[in-house]
Amino acid sequence: MDDREKLQKKADFCKNGCPVCTKARKKGKGFLFWMVKLERHVCPYCRAYEKVYGKPAYL
Repeated sequence: MDDREKLQKKADFCKNGCPVCTKARKKGKGFLFWMVKLERHVCPYCRAYEKVYGKPAYL
């Protein structure tokens, strides 16, 4: 598995599997939304989502 596939798997988890990120995107406000705004700088899944999809993990 190359680096691009690993990056895509992490991004897909953030998009579909992460309970925090999916709820933050769905609601667009609230505690989880702000938590993702802060954690996206340290979470490898959020960073992968931003690289693959070209937008922040909370949008």
